[in-house]
Formats: sequence, structure tokens, C-alpha cells
Amino acid sequence: SLEVFTDVDLAIDRGSRVVILGLNGAGKTTLLRILAGVDKPDTGQGVPGHGLKIGYYAQEHETLDMDRTVLENMRSAAPELGDTGVRSVLGSFLFSGDDVDKPAGVLSGGEKTRLALATLVVSGANVLLLDEPTNNLDIASAEVLEDALAEFEGTVIVISHDRYFLDRVVERTLELNAGRLREYAGGYSDYVEAQSREQARSA
Repeated sequence: SLEVFTDVDLAIDRGSRVVILGLNGAGKTTLLRILAGVDKPDTGQGVPGHGLKIGYYAQEHETLDMDRTVLENMRSAAPELGDTGVRSVLGSFLFSGDDVDKPAGVLSGGEKTRLALATLVVSGANVLLLDEPTNNLDIASAEVLEDALAEFEGTVIVISHDRYFLDRVVERTLELNAGRLREYAGGYSDYVEAQSREQARSA
């Protein structure tokens, strides 16, 4: 069996904005799935904080019910919001007019991403785990997500290679490399700067 990572000891405070970086195959998605409770670690454990409610965004949009409409997906994510509230959130995620009556299954990749993210933001989750959330998004949609995350009061842990998005959203960078986690303060540009300082020192 393949050991993806070992001795990862990670505490994430309430309200943090964290990115996990690493090469493909480094185990980022596995780590996120373990944090989400989707996968179990072979050894060790994840200890959820008191009152933790997790919202997990996977690239396959497995959280959406493809047979139900955009509006129905949102209603089931936030039953207490009421119709006006749900429509208003959908509007902020660029769904308007008849869009809301389409079954989720007929949406484009980018629309599914927007809907999945909209359902998470209203779900009452206080920790969002987002795996490549801007992958299918055009610039306007990515900005919608950035604005929603700016208003979100909980914790965000994200896997992303989108530098612009990370610099706007993230304040703490974790690099997963050869099974070890290293931590850097700041967003992607700060991380790149720290890397080049390290390289200069070792040269």
C-alpha cells in the first residue's frame, strides 16, 4: 500500500483561511477527504473542534442532486432561508430568471460548480473544505466566490493552484511535500517569495 503522508500534525483555528499546496499525487485531496470525514486515516485521528459543521466541495459535484432543480438543491441545503433568501443567494451566484428551474444535471460544469458552492455557503457549515473550487469558473464567477468567502465567518481550507484567487482569499499556506507538511504565513505570492529566499540561501 502507498503511504501518502505521515506524522501530519495540524491544528487549524476558527476563522482561518488556509491553502494546501503540493504536487499532483502529493495527497492533498486525500488529506481534505480525511478532514471531511469521507475517508478514514489508516493511523492516527482527526479531532473535530466543538460544534464543527463541515461543508465539503469535491470537483465531481457529488453533493448535488442532479435530478432536482437549482432551486430545490438550494432549498434542501438551507430550508430555513425561505424562498426570497434562497433566490437572493442564487442571484449573487449569477443564477437568475428561469435558470433556477433547470435540473442540476443539465447545467454546464461552471454552473454546477457555482451551484455546489452556493449550497455550501448557505448550508450553515462553519468549516468549508474546497477542492479546486475555481477550476470551472470564469473570472466573474471566481469573483462571486471570493466575495462570498470574504463574508463567510467560518474557516476555509482550500486546495487550489489559482494564484489570484489564493492571494485574495488565503492567509496561511501549507505545503504537502514528500509526506510532510510545512507552513508559511500569507498567500501564494508570500509563499513564492519565501521559496525563492530559501533557494537563495541554500545556493
